[in-house]
Amino acid sequence: MSHRKPYIREVKRTWWSNHPFYRFYMLREATVLPLIFFTLCLLGGLMSLVKGPESWQHWLNFMSSPVVIVLNIIALLGSLFHAQTFFSMLPQVVPVRIKGKLLDKKIIILGQWAATLVISFIILAFV
Repeated sequence: MSHRKPYIREVKRTWWSNHPFYRFYMLREATVLPLIFFTLCLLGGLMSLVKGPESWQHWLNFMSSPVVIVLNIIALLGSLFHAQTFFSMLPQVVPVRIKGKLLDKKIIILGQWAATLVISFIILAFV
């Protein structure tokens, strides 16, 4: 048996900050934090609707706070960033072929954004 110590490479907490790909990945994954806040706000709104008009008005006052508005704007930007990165990856993961030819990546990405806009406008029409 050997008496030599095995080499154990030290891994720092900030190992990901040295490479642009991993920094971008961490930024993308960090977009979930403001979305958690947004989801909790919506859940609080639903609970206040159940409790009655006074609770609903209290929630509306909370949502009109400048800090909450800024956090919700950050959540919106984070979700748009997340959607953009997802849409740009999809043509690589699922290549679309029409009559044996690969469909251009730009067409797939623009189609996804168009579908997102159409669905958003349909939902807004009902609200």
